[in-house]
Amino acid sequence: MKIAMLVLGVVMALLGVLWFLQGIGVLGGSVMSGQTTWAVVGPIVAIVGIGLAVASRRRPAGRR
Repeated sequence: MKIAMLVLGVVMALLGVLWFLQGIGVLGGSVMSGQTTWAVVGPIVAIVGIGLAVASRRRPAGRR
């Protein structure tokens, strides 16, 4: 389960960065390019992904 959370978190973070770069127009060639919506959604998805990846690496409470 922890591996799946880590992989999902990393994928979400990478997609968030990709969407952000498309949203601000750095990466072109997509209907998402230059759209403010993706410039806002991208960082949110990236932050959630990073949080998920970090949470997957933490030890459960009570274990040492």
